[in-house]
Amino acid sequence: MFYTNTNDSNRAVWLSSKLNRIPSGLRILDAGAGELRNKPLCAHLNYVSQDFGQYDGGGDGKGLQTGKWDTSQIDLVCDITAIPEPDASFDVILCSEVLEHVPEPTHVLDEFVRLLKPGGKLILTAPFASFVHMAPYHYCSGFSRYWYEHHLVPRGFEIMELTANGDWFAYIEQELMRLGSMERQRGNWSWLLAYAYSMLGVLYFKLRGNKQAEDLACFGWHCVAVKTSGNLRLKNK
Repeated sequence: MFYTNTNDSNRAVWLSSKLNRIPSGLRILDAGAGELRNKPLCAHLNYVSQDFGQYDGGGDGKGLQTGKWDTSQIDLVCDITAIPEPDASFDVILCSEVLEHVPEPTHVLDEFVRLLKPGGKLILTAPFASFVHMAPYHYCSGFSRYWYEHHLVPRGFEIMELTANGDWFAYIEQELMRLGSMERQRGNWSWLLAYAYSMLGVLYFKLRGNKQAEDLACFGWHCVAVKTSGNLRLKNK
């Protein structure tokens, strides 16, 4: 009834801010672009979309599914780890909420190293905590700040920003507000009690103040990194 997707709305505001600051005319790759949700934010850029194009909205029927999913407008239909573009062909790469759908996420970073120009910018988000969604194409979550630091820096990226999307309390609040609808969807007789419990939770979070706990958990991390020159390929490739 009163569920708000704080995770999604926070991320949308952050992405809009970062993409609007990119100078006009630069070439950007939206990797794992899906239904092109972020394309309107890139109207001032030379936009190229990529997606593997195999998810149909129904998946295997488990977890959370979208019902419908249209990737017919994607420019490059291919594996995200083997994108048919020349080395150093993009000024910017955007990859938002995609890595959890890739069996080997670090291989994606290797491909981004290849595709970005020296000095190019990587805008990256991935979930730390998430429900199973788009199954069977859901392989991992738990992308912590340490995952970014451990994997980006050795690949020649300088991390310019690493910001938590919410914190543990924000995550608990969002899921508590989702409780009633989840129980109702599953036909549990207690769904009315769940809504009442959620109302108490809303009151609690309004009274508790704004103390943060992103060191415990969050929805995910928002990262901006720049590829430093001279690191077009990894030494072990």
